[in-house]
Amino acid sequence: MSPTVRLWIQGIISALITGFTTAITTIIVVPEAFNATPEGIKKTLIVAGVSAALSVANFLKQSPIPKDDGPPKG
Repeated sequence: MSPTVRLWIQGIISALITGFTTAITTIIVVPEAFNATPEGIKKTLIVAGVSAALSVANFLKQSPIPKDDGPPKG
């Protein structure tokens, strides 16, 4: 895997983490709706999924999938 692809994958992982931390922030800001009840967990997972998807989409817009040039030479 080339260094470019490795950095790109790290960027995707970072975008996913950003999306899921948004859900944690939501739990802190609105604990009445996003709590440990089955309904609250469902809402939290929906927020996490949507936020992660938007973060990844934004990353892909800024950094399209790079070409893999094969293993590094040297």
